[in-house]
Amino acid sequence: MSHSSSDRIVSALRERIMAAPVGAQLPSTRQLVAQFEASPVTVQKALRTLIRQGVIESRPGVGTFVRAVRTARPNDYGWQTAALGSPQHRIPSLSSALRATPNDVIALHSGYPDGELLPERLVRAAFTRAARSADTVSRPPVAGLPELQSWFASELAAIMPAGLTPPAARDVVILPGSQSGLSTLFRTLVGAGRPLLIESPSYWGAMLAAAQVGVQLVPIPSGPGGPDPDDLDRAFAQTGARAFYGQPNFANPTGGQWSAELGDAVLGIVREHGAFLVEDNWAHDFGITTDAAPVAARDDSGHVIYIRSLTKSVSPSVRVAGLIARGPARDRILADTQAQAMYVSTVLQAVAVDVVTQPAWRTHLRSLRQQLAARRDLLADALREHAPAAHLESLPRGGLNLWLRLPDGTGLHRLVSDCEAQGVVVAAGDDWFPAEPAGPYLRLNYSGPNPGAFPEAAEVLGRALADAAPRPGT
Repeated sequence: MSHSSSDRIVSALRERIMAAPVGAQLPSTRQLVAQFEASPVTVQKALRTLIRQGVIESRPGVGTFVRAVRTARPNDYGWQTAALGSPQHRIPSLSSALRATPNDVIALHSGYPDGELLPERLVRAAFTRAARSADTVSRPPVAGLPELQSWFASELAAIMPAGLTPPAARDVVILPGSQSGLSTLFRTLVGAGRPLLIESPSYWGAMLAAAQVGVQLVPIPSGPGGPDPDDLDRAFAQTGARAFYGQPNFANPTGGQWSAELGDAVLGIVREHGAFLVEDNWAHDFGITTDAAPVAARDDSGHVIYIRSLTKSVSPSVRVAGLIARGPARDRILADTQAQAMYVSTVLQAVAVDVVTQPAWRTHLRSLRQQLAARRDLLADALREHAPAAHLESLPRGGLNLWLRLPDGTGLHRLVSDCEAQGVVVAAGDDWFPAEPAGPYLRLNYSGPNPGAFPEAAEVLGRALADAAPRPGT
């Protein structure tokens, strides 16, 4: 792996610092420039790196000196165990999909698209305009900026059949990302100790939100085509649940999409049981061979609570989502969001609405569709060639992930560890099951960095699969 000039200087200075006494002064910037034949900017960058690492300190007007390394003493926090008591609900650990990794690995585990798939120019320009406006010092309405509310409402209204009443702007509540929105929904619609029906496998963040609220999850088996309506109907009848969490479009992790017939069947079931469908449309902007078709577009009776996030398609720094609900449910949701977060940053809302109302936004989405298709196909083809034992049940028509079924008996965690040892980071599928996993699975994100390395990653996975395969007689 190549190193920058700054890295080279950092490495050389660290060796000198380790051999120097505490308090020793480093050569001046001018001397270091001459010694390393580098620019002053490069030398200053290296010195800032060493300062952040805590090995040197800068004394303005005097110079840079070797810093004393403090030996950390162990702290005893045992008293907090008694003070906090036993947790009422065991909170699952964060998914491996959130892990930060070095730049020199092939990262297939993340749940976010690479920066080159984002509308960076639009986002930068929107932040610049917002910084020059009154949005930097203003407080928005609790439910959100009216223009952003109107945009979310109009996006859903545009695909609703004639004869249905479209949502109004006031039906929209702007949230600081969909994750906090799921916590609010589970708290207001379900309540601690009560059952929530959820597809299995499903989004790990929904399971985390449910655990934080104390909701009891009831798994409904779901595949690339979605859940079986009979299973869903039976679960409602047996549990008395009043909500079902589903991802009808490009589900995380399977990439599955419900048919229009299944959407209508699910809608009929929740209406019959006087319940809610919590529709998470996180991947609305990631269609490849088809567009997202929200179930909420076929409901005006308030049974579908619809949430759509812009965080993954606009920028991870723009944590903004829109939630559409009607009737008393909307009022309860708004009251809870106000109690939890007061309001969403005016600047972030202004940036979001600026980006998605630019003519170039639609151009970006068309380009994004082509890029996702190329990445998906490249990874899928590489897996078929180099890791055929990793079965891809269905090629997703949208979303960011491939969901792979591994042979029974595969040592999943050994496989993940072996891949990482060879520079490929993958996500074990266990995180996406609300109960016991239905088998060994992997979720691979094809929207991450360096798609040119997909064939190499597939070769590594193929070798690791052979090593982790069950042995005869075991």
